[in-house]
Amino acid sequence: MDGISSVLAPPGLVAPTTVPGQRQTSSLPTSRASTKKKKKKPAKKPPKKHGKKRPKKKPKPKPAPTPSPAPAPAPIVPPADQATVNHLLARTTFGATPELVTQVRAVGWSQWLASQLDHDSIADPTGDTVRNLYPDMAADITATRSAIREFSWDSMFALGQGTLGLAIWSRRQLFEVMVDFWSNHLNVTNPSDRVWDNRADYDRTVTRKFALDNFSDMLVASATHPAMLQYLNNAASTKTAPNENYGRELLELHTVGVDAGYTEGEVLNSARIMTGWTTTNTGLATYRTSRHWTGRVHVLGFTDSNGAPDGRSVAEAYLRYLAAHPQTARRIATKPCERFVSDTAPNALVERLASTYVRAGTAIRPVLTELFHSDEFWASSGKKVRRPYEDLVATVRSLGHQLLPGSASERARRKGMESLYWMAQQMRQAPLAWTLPDGYPDVASAWRAADIALARLNTHRTLVEGWWPDDSELALMHPEQLLPTPLPATYGQLVDAVSMRLVYDVLPNAPRAAILRFFGKSASSALDPDDDVVGWRAGTLAALILDSPSHGRR
Repeated sequence: MDGISSVLAPPGLVAPTTVPGQRQTSSLPTSRASTKKKKKKPAKKPPKKHGKKRPKKKPKPKPAPTPSPAPAPAPIVPPADQATVNHLLARTTFGATPELVTQVRAVGWSQWLASQLDHDSIADPTGDTVRNLYPDMAADITATRSAIREFSWDSMFALGQGTLGLAIWSRRQLFEVMVDFWSNHLNVTNPSDRVWDNRADYDRTVTRKFALDNFSDMLVASATHPAMLQYLNNAASTKTAPNENYGRELLELHTVGVDAGYTEGEVLNSARIMTGWTTTNTGLATYRTSRHWTGRVHVLGFTDSNGAPDGRSVAEAYLRYLAAHPQTARRIATKPCERFVSDTAPNALVERLASTYVRAGTAIRPVLTELFHSDEFWASSGKKVRRPYEDLVATVRSLGHQLLPGSASERARRKGMESLYWMAQQMRQAPLAWTLPDGYPDVASAWRAADIALARLNTHRTLVEGWWPDDSELALMHPEQLLPTPLPATYGQLVDAVSMRLVYDVLPNAPRAAILRFFGKSASSALDPDDDVVGWRAGTLAALILDSPSHGRR
């Protein structure tokens, strides 16, 4: 593209070289003063006077009027508070929409955030439509097993596609972001043969149930759910052969972290505490006292005689102890900072959030409230990079693509989300599909790969042009619908207007200039309504704007 790639490359690979600033725009050519003179009426003869006549003075010629210059084309200037709105929505949602920007500006960011933290109070008609299209997401384990054949992936694919649909169209955006957050923290790979019948139930009764509530309750629900029992092998753990897989990951990934200082003996004790929890041949969780190891246990300050055959109370006490542990508090404080602030969590903010987490009894809402009101959060604009899945969802939201209307068949309406799901897989981040127990990474360095960069660019163009999914699968917003009406006078104004529509800001100088060069124009080049850029190349303009760091960063 003759140098355009250096300024439009996906963020995390190439950063913009300049920052937004005021740009100069050239004036339109000034109009010439009219040279046509008005026809003068013949002068009336003065009346005769007696006496000596005074000499007649010649009238002074009136100066020609100074021509008024035509006004210069005004550049698009975002409202003063647009940066606040953009930053908030980039972090707390899967991407802004024109309607959402208007809503936040109307009620104020603080009030909007408070409503998002109270997600059950938000009417969610399109989200309800998605949930109705995927009843598998609400089915319990018994219902799932009766509806599909053994080891079928149908329920798991439905969960992945429904999750994607909610990320795109649900009005409960912060809730969906936090569902994604906890799904990675307490990861159970979807799809996976081990969880064919219970993964959707895990989503419903663990991550969605507690996403904005209490981590201690979520941890207990996760540890004793058949999906986690199967995924990390605790279902196979016995008193004679304790399986350490879950006991280790419980410490390393779910609570205190690998640097907490626990020993291999404590990992074994962690596994011993959780023996007894297993699954039935009907896929449900159960507790078998015959499998529970008894004897004194000690893990990171937690001690118990553990003498009873029924060790469920010991296991729950242990899980809640870990959830409230100071090291867990720091870790649970660090990960939201990495998600919402920067890849390197600010230490002072981590300490404050950890204290809030402990004081609040592991409640999640107070931690998020303090985070979003912190100076560190508001000073972090542009420091995060969208992961491929987030890029895909944000692109669909920005373009305004919608589900097919209710008059379309259920199969047709689901087809659009199915296509988007496979597109996410091509970008190497299908929802919930990370194959390791640690969940998808949330730092830019993990996504620096040439194939991912190319997939981002291809995805933007494909979605803009409506090549896939097409009109039979989604109600598409076509490229010409992204253009302003009426058309502006110059190319620079056109780029600014479409940028405001897609990324809710004017582009920094470097990518703006690169896009103009791509079309062989300058900012002051006159825009003709017959130009290709407002016809068959409108999609190219939109895709290039989405390729810029302004879309790729959050």
